[in-house]
Amino acid sequence: MSTLALNIRMNGRRAVVIGGGTVALRKIRTLLAADACVSVVATKIRAEITSLHDAGLISVRVGTYNPADLDDAFLVITATDNTEVNSLVCAEASRRGILVAVTGNPESGDCAFPATLHRGDLEIAVSTGGRCPSFAADVRDRIAECIGNEYGAILEQLAMEREKLLTNGSPSTYNTQVLRSLAQHLLDESTESKGLVP
Repeated sequence: MSTLALNIRMNGRRAVVIGGGTVALRKIRTLLAADACVSVVATKIRAEITSLHDAGLISVRVGTYNPADLDDAFLVITATDNTEVNSLVCAEASRRGILVAVTGNPESGDCAFPATLHRGDLEIAVSTGGRCPSFAADVRDRIAECIGNEYGAILEQLAMEREKLLTNGSPSTYNTQVLRSLAQHLLDESTESKGLVP
C-alpha cells in the first residue's frame, strides 16, 4: 500500500476511537500525547479507559456504534474485533471525508499508525505501509538501540541555533549549510564520547 508520510497537528481536533480494549487504549494514549480531543465509543470499556474518562481527559459513550458518533470528527480509529462494525465505520467515514484507521486491517482504512521512537522533540517513525506492523515495531526497537536521548539534546541545540539564524535574516542556503555542519559536529562528538569511534 503506497502511503504519504505526514505529521499532523492534532491539537484540539476530534478523534473518535471505536472500541474499548487494549488496542484502543494504546491508540487513545497516542492521541492524547498529540493533544487530540478524544471520544471513545464501545460496548465494553477497559478500566484504564474509564480512569482517563474520570480524570476528564477523554469522553466515553458506552453503547453500540452509531453514525452520529462521527459528527465533527477529524480522525476515526476502529479498534474492535468486529469486522462488520469496522466496515460500517469505514464506509461512514469515507462518505463524510473523515480519515479512518483500522487497527486489525490497515489496508481497509485511509491511514495507519507507524511505530514511533521519541527522543525529546525528535520523532522517528517506521511504517510497513500496513503490511506487517509488528516488523515496524521491531525495526523501531533496533533504531532505539542506536539513537539515544542525546539526539533530543542535539535537536534542542540545533533549534536554538536555527532561531538565531532566522532572527539575523541569513539566507536559507547559508542557514542549511551552517545547521548541517553543526549537526554533523554534534553527532560526531556524541559518537566519540560513547567510545564508538577509535
